[in-house]
Amino acid sequence: MSTRHPASSMIPSESVEGLSRRGIDRRAVLRGAGLLGALTAAGGTLAAPAQAASPDTLDPKDFTLTADYDAYTARVEALLEQAGSASVSEVMDNANHDRTEARVLDDQVHGFRFASSDENDPDAFPQGITTSRDAVGTADNGRYDGRQVIAVSFYNNSPKSSRINLIDWDAKHPNSYRRILLVEPTGTEAEPSFQDIGIHVGGISWYGDLLYVADTGAGMRVFDMSRIVTTDTGGSKDQIGRVGDSFYAHNYAYVLPQVGTISSTVADGTEKLVWSTISLDRVSRSIVMTEYRCVGCDTYPEGSTRAVRFPFADGGSRFAATTTATEALEVPVHYLNGVASHNGRWWFNDSHHKTLHHWSGSGAMTSYPWVSWGQSLSYWEDADGPDLLWCLKEKEGDRPVFAVKQGDYS
Repeated sequence: MSTRHPASSMIPSESVEGLSRRGIDRRAVLRGAGLLGALTAAGGTLAAPAQAASPDTLDPKDFTLTADYDAYTARVEALLEQAGSASVSEVMDNANHDRTEARVLDDQVHGFRFASSDENDPDAFPQGITTSRDAVGTADNGRYDGRQVIAVSFYNNSPKSSRINLIDWDAKHPNSYRRILLVEPTGTEAEPSFQDIGIHVGGISWYGDLLYVADTGAGMRVFDMSRIVTTDTGGSKDQIGRVGDSFYAHNYAYVLPQVGTISSTVADGTEKLVWSTISLDRVSRSIVMTEYRCVGCDTYPEGSTRAVRFPFADGGSRFAATTTATEALEVPVHYLNGVASHNGRWWFNDSHHKTLHHWSGSGAMTSYPWVSWGQSLSYWEDADGPDLLWCLKEKEGDRPVFAVKQGDYS
C-alpha cells in the first residue's frame, strides 16, 4: 500500500560514483538510465553487490501453529452442491481479462501487466504471488489440472474484500486471467452462505490443492483450489452470499471458500508474529513468513524483524494439529514485503530501500538493487532451465508481475 513508500525512499539524484561509494550496485542505476550497455562496451568496471549483516538465530520453539482444517467442511460441501463448482481448468477456459507484456528490469526473464481495470484501480492493490510450480513442482511443466498458472492476491477497499487473479501462463492458451473472490463460509449446512474476507492478503502459498493466505494478525487462512464455487454474476455490486436460492459475489462468477485456519501463537514473553507475507519452500516442505516492521512510523509495527519457517506434516500439504517452527531468524533489515527460501537460502524484499537481500544460510547477507513498491516473492523451480524468482509491484498505474533468474540474485 502507498503509505509504505514515503518519498524519502526514492534514491536521490546524484552521480553513479556517489551511489557506488554508498554501497549501491551501479548496475541497477545504469540499467534504469539505459546506460549499462554503453558502460560495459567502454570497458567500465561494475561494482560488486553490497554486503549486509547476518541474521541472528532465535529459538524456533518459541513459535507454534495450530491447524483446523475441519471447521468449514460441511458448509463448503453444501455450497458446492447448491451453487455449483468449477475446476481451475474450467475457470481458465472462461478467463475474461487480458494481460500484456511488461519490462521492469533489464535482466528479467518474464514480465506482464494486468488489464487497465486492475492496473489503475484505486481501491484494489496486488500483494501476494504463488504459482502452479509451487503447487505441483516441475512435473508436467508445473501444470495443475492441466494448466500452468500464476496466482496474485489483491485486497480491495470498496467493497472491503480480497481476491486472487488466476493468470494463464501456458503457451497453449491465451494470455488471459480471471478474478476469483475469497470468501468465508457462513450459515448452516442446510442453508450455506458466505461473506467477504477483508484482510491484507500480503502473501500466498499454493501447495498441492491448498492455498495458504497470510492473515496479518492471526496466522494463515486456508483455501482449496479444487473447491471453487460458481456464483450468479447478476444482481448488484454490493450483493454477497445467499439470496433466496441464488448466490452472489459482487458480480464475480467464482468464489473460493475458506476451508481452514492456521493460528499462530508464541511463547510467554515473545512478541506476537506479524504475518506480513509468506512463501513456499518445496525443498524443505515448509512455509516461511516474515514481518513488515518499520522505523519511526505510526501505521505499522516497529522493532526487530523476524522470519520463521514452519514445516508441513509428513506426506502431504497440511500442517499437523500442532506445529513447532524449525528455524527462526532476527533479520537485520526492515520494511519487508517479500520473503522466499529454497534449499537453505533466503531472500528478503525491502520495499522501502528498493533492495533485495540474499542470505546463503551463513555469513553476511548480499544486497542487490531492486524495484520500488515491490511486494511478495515466489520461487519457481525449472527442470529444463534456470530457477526463477517471481515478484510484483503494487503502485497504482504501475503493477507489473515479473521474474528474474534466481542465480543473478544469490
